[in-house]
Amino acid sequence: MPRKRAITFAVSAFDDLESIRAWYRDQQQVPEVGDRLVKEIISQIERLADFPESGRIVPEFNIENLREIIFAPFRIVYRLDGNKIKIVRIWRSERLLKMSE
Repeated sequence: MPRKRAITFAVSAFDDLESIRAWYRDQQQVPEVGDRLVKEIISQIERLADFPESGRIVPEFNIENLREIIFAPFRIVYRLDGNKIKIVRIWRSERLLKMSE
């Protein structure tokens, strides 16, 4: 049986989760929705430990180890790095991913 992969988060991904929570709390006045969405996003991420290649290759880059899960309306972008998975960004699905220069 394949070994589970460790999952880590980039600071940008943590910031994205906090921004999602804050938007629903501050802009929409429904903090419980933000809390629920963040929990659901985390649940989607946790399954990657067992199924790391289940996400599709990010179409903007077509790089084998840069993948994403679509959890409408969000894109959970992650990088496969040996036995590790690094969550890179969690964005609204209509946004295009841009690499930092």
